[in-house]
Amino acid sequence: MSVLKGKLVTLIGGSGFFGTHVAQALLERGARLRVASRNPKDAFSLRPLANLGQIQFARCDIRSEASLAAVIDGADAVVNLVGAFAGDLNAVMGEGAGDVARIAAAKGVSALVHVSAIGADAASDIDYQKYKGEGELHVLAAFPKATVLRPSILFGSDDQFLNMFGGMIAAMPVMPVFAPDAKLQPLFVDDAAEAVVAALEDPAKHGGKIYEIAGPEVVTMLDLNERIAAAQGRNRHFAALPDMVGSAIATASGFLPGAPISGDQYKMLAQGNVASDDMPGIAKLGIQPRPLSLFLDRWMVRYRKHGRFGDERAA
Repeated sequence: MSVLKGKLVTLIGGSGFFGTHVAQALLERGARLRVASRNPKDAFSLRPLANLGQIQFARCDIRSEASLAAVIDGADAVVNLVGAFAGDLNAVMGEGAGDVARIAAAKGVSALVHVSAIGADAASDIDYQKYKGEGELHVLAAFPKATVLRPSILFGSDDQFLNMFGGMIAAMPVMPVFAPDAKLQPLFVDDAAEAVVAALEDPAKHGGKIYEIAGPEVVTMLDLNERIAAAQGRNRHFAALPDMVGSAIATASGFLPGAPISGDQYKMLAQGNVASDDMPGIAKLGIQPRPLSLFLDRWMVRYRKHGRFGDERAA
């Protein structure tokens, strides 16, 4: 029986892709959940998975201390999943993260998990990385026994990562690949959710530490595109573009084919997204991450020319 059974866990930013998977993992442990976000109804799909009284939804804005205090009040544990690429990033991921930690400490919360990102660095000239890094500093100053998780890119059947590329490859016979040599170490979202659960279940062991959690495979952007096409059974030509070209397009237009992206996001993509090995990884949380290859063929069926009936390679 999980030590979380019957405990109230507040998920701040819990209605997003990662948050709903964390919620499912916690519901399976018998935890009671308070899913808090600006748009809590985005997580209403979780209701059938919960027992009577096991889940509640609350409106919350991380920029409002009163709002945070209300959703943290009475919680045994808190998970902060808030992140953004646009807007006031300091208020959301920097000082806002510190406010979550400070209020959680004041209210006697026993465990706090703060979700950051690989590459977080308060000294970075990229705003996303800078404020993720500053957020970590604020969190650990206010709640020294918090556990900080830095996940790599997360993938899942319902993500906006594989599915974005899947749709583009299905539609475009010639596919430009930006930052083709950039290295990624994608992590299955359910394995990332298990990392959150492990940290909450044993804060004495994992608290006060920063973990870089990533998958078992390192792939380049070009490799990833080629594997997605193969899983769809499609013959595609991939045009690997020099970084100078991709960066110029992202900076000038904020748009790459099929997906909006800022200049800063392109810089992060070009840097790659792999664990540094300078910090403990997901194995130290007792989790053996599953590879993308375990799922890709099955998930790409929807993008085949004739769906699950299309076994032959498509043009």
